[in-house]
Amino acid sequence: MVQLTPRDVEKLQSSAVLITGGAGFIGSNLVAELINLGVKRIIVVDNLALEKIGGVQWGLYALQNYENKFKLIIGDASNFSFMRSLLKKEEIDIVFNLATLPLPLALKKPKYVFDKNVKIASTIAELQRLDMFKTLVHFSSSEVYGSAQRPFISEEHPLQPSTSYGASKGAQDLLLLSYYKNFNIDVRIIRPFNNIGPNQNDFSYSAVVPRTIRRILENKKPEIFGDGLQTRDFIYVKDTCEAALKIATCDFLKGEVLNIGSGRETSIKELISTICTILGYDGKIVYRAPRPGDIRRHCADISKAKKLISFEPKTSLEEALKMTINWYVNRVSKRGVIRYVV
Repeated sequence: MVQLTPRDVEKLQSSAVLITGGAGFIGSNLVAELINLGVKRIIVVDNLALEKIGGVQWGLYALQNYENKFKLIIGDASNFSFMRSLLKKEEIDIVFNLATLPLPLALKKPKYVFDKNVKIASTIAELQRLDMFKTLVHFSSSEVYGSAQRPFISEEHPLQPSTSYGASKGAQDLLLLSYYKNFNIDVRIIRPFNNIGPNQNDFSYSAVVPRTIRRILENKKPEIFGDGLQTRDFIYVKDTCEAALKIATCDFLKGEVLNIGSGRETSIKELISTICTILGYDGKIVYRAPRPGDIRRHCADISKAKKLISFEPKTSLEEALKMTINWYVNRVSKRGVIRYVV
């Protein structure tokens, strides 16, 4: 569990905060945390690209509950002139960069995803070099590591991404760290492992948890791609957001990279079995061909985050899944998107 001190809270409350990709999954949860802390100047930038590639921008719907608590600006974080104008007008102090095109899209449009994600980072880095804002908390991804070479992946693990998405996130990190070394920009990099929780897309381009929940709720069979023995490190999104806020307020984290995960390795087969148990599903599970670029093994070494920010995930996987399932049953079904609820 990360503990924000009164000084941490005061620093956030007195800052103008920008969240790029703030209408996305993790971004919208981070906005909610900032609002709950009493941060008064919150600006969200999002191009709502998820709607354009077949998904539902659940984060945007969730943020409607916080009307007048933040400012939403529809725009592209990779557009240099747009971002420069926005930063100048809003006088931003802290940027949380979560703007990204997702991993599944990279399997269909690899060049587009790579180019776009790298351009987002280069735009933000250059604007920070020009003193357009003070502190950057950049959200990287555990996908930069590729499949684990050892049981626990530390920040020193080689960057060996297996998709253009992972390569784009690795390139972002390297670019930002080069700006830190050459121009002394205040960048802190968070590498989240597999987040689960409310507001995650559950349509065409989605992760295993929301996709499995949706299929069961629609009376369809869950799917496993490959043998199901590939592993991931799942963490509840609120735990990640709390870590990100602590990273933003610590003066000694400039230029640091921190893994944020549970430190627990879970197979996809075990994960889907747990979801089935919670939802009372006892039907068949369909096995399909492995997905290209699928990582075989992932589990975070979070010792650095424990040491520097006293990070300790407080939500168990089962608790996280129960809360996530509850959200989908109660929120998604109310919008009439799920046609059948058990």
